[in-house]
This record gives sequence, structure tokens and C-alpha cells, in this order.
Amino acid sequence: MENPLRGIALILGSTFLFSLSDATAKYLTGSLPVIEIAWIRYLVFVFFALGLVIASGPGRFRVRRPGLQVIRGLGLVASALAFIYALRYLPLANASAIGFVSPLLTTMLAVPMLGEVVGVRRWIASVIGLLGVLVVVRPGTGAFHPAAILVVLSSLTSALASVLTRMMARIDTSATTILWSACTGTVVLSAALPFEFLLPTPGELALLLVLGTVASAGQYLMVLAYRHAAVSVLAPFGYSQLIWATTLGFLVFAAIPDAWTFVGAAIIVASGIYTAHRERLARRRVLRA
Repeated sequence: MENPLRGIALILGSTFLFSLSDATAKYLTGSLPVIEIAWIRYLVFVFFALGLVIASGPGRFRVRRPGLQVIRGLGLVASALAFIYALRYLPLANASAIGFVSPLLTTMLAVPMLGEVVGVRRWIASVIGLLGVLVVVRPGTGAFHPAAILVVLSSLTSALASVLTRMMARIDTSATTILWSACTGTVVLSAALPFEFLLPTPGELALLLVLGTVASAGQYLMVLAYRHAAVSVLAPFGYSQLIWATTLGFLVFAAIPDAWTFVGAAIIVASGIYTAHRERLARRRVLRA
């Protein structure tokens, strides 16, 4: 049963936890390899997911669409790797602003994957949102950094995972989806780990464990949120991450975004909110039909 208010509260909590994990990951990239950071994060993720599944019952290990679960897991690990690599070079708020293109990409992917009909207005809004990304990135100027491309790639794979999450919401339980995503990411990262590994200090290990715990909790809240509300309802509230990212970026790294970053972010957010509004109207028409 859908409960939009609960879904909104869950997605707000999820965005805060993701921003906190991003800030921790950015801090750790100064001394540890990205693969290692992601591997510890996913290792904690596995234990977290196992606890949820065991608490739900042994039958939760089985899934109806294993192929979709694996693809979703690959999308999430690719998104995490690309974003953490980008954080090594980009300010937290800038990376988060560019990442806001993900809901727009989700709308585009929902057409072929969910069979949704997107009108001209929503396509125009999506194009305007992409222009907002260009304002933040500013290619061809001294402000451009190639790492911004990694954030766009991260957003694309994250959008794929979001659509798949919605597709499987009524097929498999949240605990099952979490477990399969965790195991898929851990297998992929374990294969790459021998090529990039440094023994962490006790302090770094503690931060890695915090990162894994916070990111896992954020992922779980996100899955729960999509069980209670549609993507179009939750999308605007995902933009609260800019507030968390800007605040943490200032407190931890003393970084203040420039005016163009805020202008570009405003364009992306406005287009995203308008797109979500149009999707909500379209969904109501379908339900009334």
C-alpha cells in the first residue's frame, strides 16, 4: 500500500545518509584507493543485508527475477565507483549538483523500461535540465574538470537502478533486493581489490566502517521509499541532497560552491521538479482511466 508522506520522509533520510557517506568517501580518497573504499563499503553492505534477510525469513534468499537483480546491483556498484572517483577531484556540492541529472535520466529510461509516455513538455524540461549540467560543468573553460563526466556516468547507472527498483518493488522484498545488490557489488569489487589495496590505519578503518554502515542504511531507506511512493512523487525531494552536500562540504572541506554552480543546480532542480509534476499528472490520468 502506497503512503506518499512516508515515502517522502524515507527519501529525505536517504539523501542525508548518502551525503554523509559521500563526504566520508571524499575524505578517504586522500589516502586510500577508490576500489578499497568501495569494497569495504559493500562488505559492510553484505552483512547489513544478511541481517535483514535472516530477520525476514530464509525464503527471502529466493528471487523471482534474478537477472534484473544482478543488473540493478551492477548499476549501483558502477554508480558508486564513478562517483567516488569523481569526488577525489571535485567539490562535494559540485558533484552532487551534477548528479541531480539522475531523476531526469530516470524519466527518460522509464519510457522504454516501464512503458511510460513522456510528453513534449517533459522532454523539454529534461533537455533544460541537461543544459543546467553544462552550466555547472562549463566545458571549454578553466572551471571544467574531466571528472565531471564520471558524475554523469554515475547518474546514468543510478537512474537505471532506480527504474529497476520500481519494477521489482512488487516482485521481491526490500531485504531481498538489498542482499542481491550487496552481493553483486562485493563480487565485482573483490575481483578488482588485489590490484588496489593499502593497509588502512585504525582511524581509516573506523571511517570505512562508518561509511559502509551509513551508505547501507541510506540504500535501505531508498528501497523502502519506492515501496511507498512513485518515482515522480519522490524525485523532487531527492534535491535536498544539495543542502546536505553544501553544508558538509563547507564544514569538512571548507569548500564553498561558486555562483555558477548554484545557477546550474537551480536550473536542474527546477526542470526536475517540473518533470516530476508532469509525471504525477500523467499518473493520475492513467489511474482515473
